[in-house]
Amino acid sequence: MNASVARNINAIAILGICGIMLGAYYMQFVKGEFPCPLCLLQRLAMLGVALGAMMNLRFGIHPTHYGISILSAVLGACISARQVLLHINTPGSGYGSAVYGMHLYSWALIVFVVAIVLIGLMLLSDTQYEEYDDYKSTKEVGWFAALVFFVVVLITSANVATTCLECGLQQCPENPTSYKILDK
Repeated sequence: MNASVARNINAIAILGICGIMLGAYYMQFVKGEFPCPLCLLQRLAMLGVALGAMMNLRFGIHPTHYGISILSAVLGACISARQVLLHINTPGSGYGSAVYGMHLYSWALIVFVVAIVLIGLMLLSDTQYEEYDDYKSTKEVGWFAALVFFVVVLITSANVATTCLECGLQQCPENPTSYKILDK
């Protein structure tokens, strides 16, 4: 696989992460389910996975960028697994409603594990890597990559804003039921 194909795969992966984040926002705003602190950390880890792919688009394909994505995915998988284990012992319990029979944190665990495997497969193709001197310079991004960057920045900004509304400048509540800032 050449660098151009790898860039396209990275852009599609970023859009996939954005789609997952938009699904979480659907559950938050349409279904009225506030994200718990572990859910917020999972969102942050997903944005970390997207960050590594965005760096591949902006600075060129490099194993270091994949490393950022893998470390974020491992962190997200640990957080998701913790939340699954918190609810696995009590049948019928769980945080939020189920989507296709599983809670969002279970889906997040699957997404993080799949991301780790797919990034590992991407690392196996050494023909995608550009020369190190070329890596040091920034790349011109096309309209598609610019659109992807814009969507990620928009979702990240929305995540920061909604987290501030939900938690204020304090620790987030364990089981949030409202936006703390708007209740005042």
